[in-house]
This record gives sequence, structure tokens and C-alpha cells, in this order.
Amino acid sequence: MSRRRGTAVAFALLMAALAAAGCGLGPGADVGSVELTVTREFGHEAVLQRSLKAKESDTVMRALEANADIETRFGGGFVHSIDGVAESERGGDPYDWFFFVDGVESPVGAADVELKGDERVWWDYRDWSAANHVPAVVGSWPAPFTDGVAGRPHPVVLECSGDGSACETARDALGREGVTLATGSPQGAIRMLVGTWDRLREDPAAQLLEDGPGESGIYAKFDGFGLVALDENGSSARRFGPEAGLVAATSRYGGPPVWLVTGGTVAAVREAAEALDAAHLRDHYAVAIAGGREMPLPVAAR
Repeated sequence: MSRRRGTAVAFALLMAALAAAGCGLGPGADVGSVELTVTREFGHEAVLQRSLKAKESDTVMRALEANADIETRFGGGFVHSIDGVAESERGGDPYDWFFFVDGVESPVGAADVELKGDERVWWDYRDWSAANHVPAVVGSWPAPFTDGVAGRPHPVVLECSGDGSACETARDALGREGVTLATGSPQGAIRMLVGTWDRLREDPAAQLLEDGPGESGIYAKFDGFGLVALDENGSSARRFGPEAGLVAATSRYGGPPVWLVTGGTVAAVREAAEALDAAHLRDHYAVAIAGGREMPLPVAAR
């Protein structure tokens, strides 16, 4: 074999190895950029933040293994560890890696989720003793409103009850992100509900909040005195009272995400609506808003 031919073969083998390793060199055309985020403890600890160029052949697993040291299980379809942090039990509580695509928890393994471009992929290592399923989060704002879920467009509906100023604030926040609102109640719509809790709780999706994080995925509740923040064990951790607002997301029966912009009073709802931006929401599962400042939820257990 000539030296030139040998060099060409070696180069080809190197390219194949890099492609197999998920370095974005696989076959297919570019589909766009993908935002990859890795955190721990419900987003409280940042691990990795990257903007990637994805190709037609890329998956969520491929994007992760190209940027982190991972171990997989179940035939390579599920992540067991990232950068040495593995599925485990701590103090009797189970910990594992979960991931969201455009703010929605994936129902399938990372190797089965193809990237179509413009996704926000978020991996988080957390305690799942209180909720082994968190259907939706707010921390990938402005997703899922801008591009739908996992590359599939969905109509967006804003449903307001009560105070008009909070509704307009929410409408403006969506408009700044280029979101066009649908009219009526189209099937498969991503919904944003804006109003005081005594009004929103009549909605079947919003009612999940009253069943705890195991049902809603939201680490908060309302009682007769207002908003109560929960810790990762699902226990009451901080009482805010009626003047605090809440921005959270959930899903009913695996349907499109439903966002709750609410509070105990009209003023609290306004504060929650004013928090609809990346500065307040990014990498948070949900947020409580009090005095113009956000508290990520769940609250860390003492």
C-alpha cells in the first residue's frame, strides 16, 4: 500500500471514529443549532452549557456523548452517568438523570430522539423520590412556545381569567419571542393560563397542582393563606402568602404542556407575568415570584 493511500485510509477511519463518537460529523445535512444544558439538583448547579450544530443523523444521545463523558445502560439507549455522576441512592433517596426537549420531559430514551434543529435539550440529575415524572418545566423559555415540542409545531393559546393587565403582559412576553397566538381552542395547543389561583384551579390541568408534585411535577401548592414552596421531598419548605406569584408548567395525560401564570391575588399574577423571560426562568423547573425576585422551585431541603 502506498504512503498516500495509507494516509487516506487512516484519515477515513479517523473520520468514521469521530462520527461514531457523536462529534456532529455523521451523514446528512445541517439541520440547525441545538442548545445543550446539563445541570444537577433541579437546575441549581450548572455543569455544561453548549450551542451545537446538529445534522440530520444526530440524536439527543449523540449530542450528549460528543460533549461529555457518559456511560449508558439498556443497550445504549439510556444514560447511566455523565462525567462520573451516576444513578445512585443518597440518604435513602433515589437520584438519576432526566432530560427535557423544549421544556418537555422525554417519554423515550435519548438515543431515540432525533434532533431537527433549534431544540433546547436540558439534562438534569435530581432526586426523584417525590416525583419520578416531571412532565414540563419553564426553564427552557421561550420553548416550547416558539418552535413547538421536539421540532413539531403546536398552536399556542393564551387563556386569561380576571385581570387584563397581567394578560397583556403575558401576551407581550410571547410576542417579543415571535409567538403568534391561535384563536379558539385548537387541538394539540400549548396553553398558557393566566389568572388568580381561585380561578385557574377550575381547569383540569391546573387541578393537578393540588395533587402534589407526584402528579403535576410542580413543587408548590396553594392553601388558604397563599403560595407554599415545596422542597425536593415534596414537603412544605417556605410559605410566601397570597402576594406571591407562580410560573410553572405541567401536562395532563401526556398532552401538550400547560403553563400556569398565577398567584393568590391580582397583584401576584401581575408579578408572575412580568417574570416571563429568560432572566427569571432559565434552567428552573418552576419559580415563585415575590417582591420582584424569583425563587427557583423546588427549594433545597435543609
